[in-house]
Amino acid sequence: MTGLLRKPTGTNGKVHDITPEGAGWGYVGFGLYRLTPGQSAAEATGDREAILVLVEGRAQITAGGQDFGEMGARMSVFERTPPHCLYVPNGSDWAAVATTDCVLAVCTAPGKGNHPVRRLGPEGIELTPRGQGANTRFINNIAMEGREVADSLLVTEVFTPAGNWSSYPSHRHDEDDFPRMTYLEETYYMRLNPAQGFGIQRVYTEDGSLDVTMAVKDHDVTLVPKGHHPCGVPYGYDLYYLNVMAGPRRNWRFQNDPDHDWIWRRDNP
Repeated sequence: MTGLLRKPTGTNGKVHDITPEGAGWGYVGFGLYRLTPGQSAAEATGDREAILVLVEGRAQITAGGQDFGEMGARMSVFERTPPHCLYVPNGSDWAAVATTDCVLAVCTAPGKGNHPVRRLGPEGIELTPRGQGANTRFINNIAMEGREVADSLLVTEVFTPAGNWSSYPSHRHDEDDFPRMTYLEETYYMRLNPAQGFGIQRVYTEDGSLDVTMAVKDHDVTLVPKGHHPCGVPYGYDLYYLNVMAGPRRNWRFQNDPDHDWIWRRDNP
């Protein structure tokens, strides 16, 4: 399988437009707008729900006939403060007008009409450490399983300090076999600090039928259709990524690569 690394199409406007059809899968969609003050973006959700994430900057946002006013606070994602986010159900629409330079992520998946339009952050999102040593990273859980706020979407932010690894020990969630494992497609929207840096992500299956290693740069998106997907960042650069996951069930159950599961067992006695 090829095409797992998606480069932005530019530096202004809608620079990512990843659809299930374009990704070759069935659930996850991801769009990204980079706007300057006064620029706007608007979409109808159709049969898909959306979670809007103000990655950076501020914008006036309306959705589902409601005016949510100016949303957004952090000017740099690397401030690590909780993001301002908005859930928009299927059969609705949203519009945003940037009031500062703005990076707006649009996370989508099939909607079932079970949840109303609502703010998801910054309230209720708290930066949480995970892992230890060179596997330490910090999580902003926007809409994971513990928050019953969406029909399909699971969305989270991860900050990986310089020299560290993340999504590690290597794990996969590519079988629909709950509660042992859930099938979840996944995208990673990557940011580097300083911006000229790079990170590394490997996507691979245990049988070797898929084994792709990618050098990721600022604003790149990677696709994880199946397999294990660890990533790391060199000394001198911090890595941020926004994860979007969705599948037949809104549960996150995974299994570690047997070769590396000893690390998880050692660190979680």
